Amino acid sequence: MPRGNSAASRDIAFHLHPYTHLKKHESEGPLVITEGQGVHVYDENGKEYIEGLAGLWCASLGFGEARLVEAAARQLKRLPYYHVFNHKSHESAAELAERVIALMPVPMSKVFFNNSGSEANDSAIKMVWYYNNARGRHRKKKIIARLKGYHGVTVAAASLTGLPNNHRDFDLPISRIRHADCPHHYRFAKPGESEEDFATRLAESLEAQILREDPETVAAFIAEPVMGAGGVIPPPRTYFEKIQKVLGKYDVLLIADEVICGFGRTGNMFGSETYGLKPDIITIAKALSSGYLPISATVISEELYQAFLAQSEKIGVFAHGFTYSAHPVCCAVALETLRIYEERDILSQVRAVAPRLQEGLRRFAGHRLVGEVRGVGLLAGVELVGDKPTKAPFDPRAGAGATFAACAQEHGLILRAMGDSVALCPPLIISADEIDELLRRFGKALDDTDAALSRAGLASVA
Repeated sequence: MPRGNSAASRDIAFHLHPYTHLKKHESEGPLVITEGQGVHVYDENGKEYIEGLAGLWCASLGFGEARLVEAAARQLKRLPYYHVFNHKSHESAAELAERVIALMPVPMSKVFFNNSGSEANDSAIKMVWYYNNARGRHRKKKIIARLKGYHGVTVAAASLTGLPNNHRDFDLPISRIRHADCPHHYRFAKPGESEEDFATRLAESLEAQILREDPETVAAFIAEPVMGAGGVIPPPRTYFEKIQKVLGKYDVLLIADEVICGFGRTGNMFGSETYGLKPDIITIAKALSSGYLPISATVISEELYQAFLAQSEKIGVFAHGFTYSAHPVCCAVALETLRIYEERDILSQVRAVAPRLQEGLRRFAGHRLVGEVRGVGLLAGVELVGDKPTKAPFDPRAGAGATFAACAQEHGLILRAMGDSVALCPPLIISADEIDELLRRFGKALDDTDAALSRAGLASVA
């Protein structure tokens, strides 16, 4: 356990960490990161790591991007804070809203700024309810999310999230939230079932679920184009095409959660373009500012806006907002981020190097620990299994994923284990040579994990 007055010891004494085993943290302490440059970060002892998850899926331009620091400093000097309540605004908010609308993959009308992806999805829920009240459809309020989907941790957004630990002992989910099937072909397809047939079955299951609930009570369906924290799960072929036909049939809104996929991650500006989504609401965050400052947005269609307009006239106000909505410094950094994406042609960069990452990871598919390698663009997941032929997972108590993450960290690679699936989401600026080094460290960690599990009597069956 760290001692004295170090950052680690102070952290243990006073800091309550998210997504952390609190008892273990008291004895092990944190990895204290002190600086970063490009795709690398450095700990308090000077050790270098490739940040293979871009922080938390967000540092798209890497670390130490001077233009973002300068944009923040300029805005801090000029107007360090203002709000957008009660007919107030500022230049950065107005310009950023215009730029965001211009980038949208489908026609959109208005941008509502929040501070996190959780808040963006929380706002989307309130907006769906407000919209249906405005239209006189007071029963049409249920929102269907998906098992293993991740949409945040506020009371409402965590209810959408389809992961048990986000609900357990938090008394969640709240009412009017439902969960549909997880579209993970490797895990949930029937023997011999093609991706297309699996997608058909899931669409039929969703339709049956809507009918059971009563279509007059089902308001919206929310989905990440690629499921992130649930294990980096791309949709099976034809999935969204078939799902959207069901939604259209029963007048159910589609919310695209682009918090991870947005701004180039999948090789297009938005995952909705990659997979053919036509959403009514889009939520964005993370790469909107390259993670340098907290900002997110809930973007709505003209149809929703017109309903809001009429309802706020009736009530006298659209009574939703946050103190830091459209914070001028966050908006300034987001604007500079979007300029950099355009000037440096970030999409071409991603398309150039993504095959190297995807093909490199797929070379590990024959390893006896690896059940599946999946991904798109600069987003990938590798699932570890206890038995390859049957796809049987390790006993959760074995902690195979956590062991892998620890081994990777020893070799200077930071990634994230979600159960026994490990995620990679490096900064979009990563070079081909840096991808090769990432893969080299990944391979070493995989072999070390195999050895550690073998010593513990938990070796995978070849």
